Amino acid sequence: MTISRRAFVQGMAGSACLPLGLTGARAQTYPARPIRLLVGFAAGGSTDTMARLIGQALSERLGQPIVIENRPGAGTNIATEAAVRAAPDGYTLLMVGPSVAINATLYKQLNFVFLQDATPIASVASQSQVMLVNPALPVKSVPELIAYGKTNPGKLTIASAGIGSIGHLSGELFKMKTGIEMLHVPYRGAAPALADLVSGQVHVSFAGIAGAVEFAKSGMLRTLGVTTRKRSDILPDVPSISEYVPDYESNDWFGVAAPKNMPPHFVALLNHEISAVVTEAKMKARFGDLGGSPLVMSPDEFGQLIRDDTEKWGKVIQAAHVSPI
Repeated sequence: MTISRRAFVQGMAGSACLPLGLTGARAQTYPARPIRLLVGFAAGGSTDTMARLIGQALSERLGQPIVIENRPGAGTNIATEAAVRAAPDGYTLLMVGPSVAINATLYKQLNFVFLQDATPIASVASQSQVMLVNPALPVKSVPELIAYGKTNPGKLTIASAGIGSIGHLSGELFKMKTGIEMLHVPYRGAAPALADLVSGQVHVSFAGIAGAVEFAKSGMLRTLGVTTRKRSDILPDVPSISEYVPDYESNDWFGVAAPKNMPPHFVALLNHEISAVVTEAKMKARFGDLGGSPLVMSPDEFGQLIRDDTEKWGKVIQAAHVSPI
């Protein structure tokens, strides 16, 4: 049986203790005005695309506009700080990804602690990254790349979308797990990194599957593996790196968070509605076009994912001596 939004929020309002000053009538009318969804990247990227897909569908369910507000800069920290400092009234949300977990260790002097200052609302989607090499490199598989790296120490270069990006740390994790040396070459975004990979200026890169799949299918780049434990539906013949490197895994994910102290019934309502959006057939198909799949979690489960990634990437950053400068 489908539960209407009004019935759901009325039920939550009736079953939860409301914070001081928040009346039952206010809870039942949320949202009563547009909601801002902050994005820490410029328009056009994968996070922005996900935010706009979710925002449009969510606005239809909630009956209020979801206004996407791009605040790029400082590795997404500008948008994150603006979100966690906002009033916890449900009208400022934040599109999040692995950067909030990575930045907790990468940046030494943040004005916030994400795990303490934010409320996880809902997961949205996950996607694999792919390990790509220039076809001129004499390797056709992950084992061959490892062998080549060990017999040619220090000669491989690995490009990323920037220091501390998920692609950068996926590469650092691979280096740690395999013991091979690769010189990291950071770029300002995935597009220039892939362009130099195609031209042969660099040898290897980890990139989001949506932006890399056409390069792989056209033969401009060679795809050696995907970073998730499960093979990707969009590249089913490409093995998982973990098939050759035990315990290797790097997941790129998207979700929604809010300032701390959000009323629990607002959190429950938003989680319910976002989960309904991401499991709709049309949204699943759109995610598939982007190389992703729906990721449905409770707020507590999503919070645990962020905590786990914070610990995982913190260890990688410290072991690899990664610095944002």
